[in-house]
Amino acid sequence: MREIEVQGRLEQRLLATSILATLTIGAAALVFAFLTGSFAIAFDGVYALVDASMGGLALIVARLILADALKRDVEEPGRVRYQYGFWHLEPMVLALNATMLVLITGYALVSAVLLLLEGGHKADFDLAMIYSAAVVVACFGMAWRQHRLNRRIDSSFLALDVKSWLMSGSITLALFVGFAVGGLMEGTRLAWMQPFVDPAVLALVCLVVLPLPFGDLRAAVADILRMAPADLDAHVIAVAEAAKARHGFADVYTYVARIGRSTLIEIDFLVPPGWPVGSIAELDAIRHDVSVALGDEGPDRWLTISFTESPRWAF
Repeated sequence: MREIEVQGRLEQRLLATSILATLTIGAAALVFAFLTGSFAIAFDGVYALVDASMGGLALIVARLILADALKRDVEEPGRVRYQYGFWHLEPMVLALNATMLVLITGYALVSAVLLLLEGGHKADFDLAMIYSAAVVVACFGMAWRQHRLNRRIDSSFLALDVKSWLMSGSITLALFVGFAVGGLMEGTRLAWMQPFVDPAVLALVCLVVLPLPFGDLRAAVADILRMAPADLDAHVIAVAEAAKARHGFADVYTYVARIGRSTLIEIDFLVPPGWPVGSIAELDAIRHDVSVALGDEGPDRWLTISFTESPRWAF
């Protein structure tokens, strides 16, 4: 349990650091958007601020999950108020995060297209390049740091945070390239195209970014709906079938789900009529063997193993 607490504290600290860094970049982006007149930088800032707010929700949920795990270690199971824990909140936050990013990116894309149709607008490319260069370094540096430290705890929240930093860095890198191209047009025969550069870059960035959150959204919705992961389902079935053959059970029924960091497993063994039950200890020994074969034992695994002679209690 001590290791779980250490990992949980580390996850919270990394999320808090990420939120602070994102808020700083978002605030700087809004300031530079005002100074440069760049709608692309404004989008970068709003994107960062929304990401920070979702990171705040993720931090709250991470604290709830850790507090619940520590409480279960010292209290009687029946005395815990939220007896099924807070795992279900994790995919809900991830789904909300992905949905918000999709909506913001879609709105920015429409705005960029309207700006292009209206003839665009001029932006201060030199100042915009300074901003984007600094943010690219910050984003990729944070992504590397979070990824390196997340190897110790394998947090889905931190994995999403790494993706967010990589996405933000890629967005800002694209902005830097666009601003550089726009700056090079100054004083050339292509100078008439400068007003179109900022909205064009924003539109291209949105087209690239828009599909990215859908993968996280699909995975989060699958968790919310408790869809059985194919790999987990196959593993549990294999372990249960082996136990069935070893102990002479008539049949076995398995049910699995993965909700955020938690794994829910139920195995119901159907015993044949007259199957000898020497003692409860023998059934517990079977449970122990199955548990060991399943692996990944810990506070995030919810395992139920039952024995019944009637199929009605196994469905």
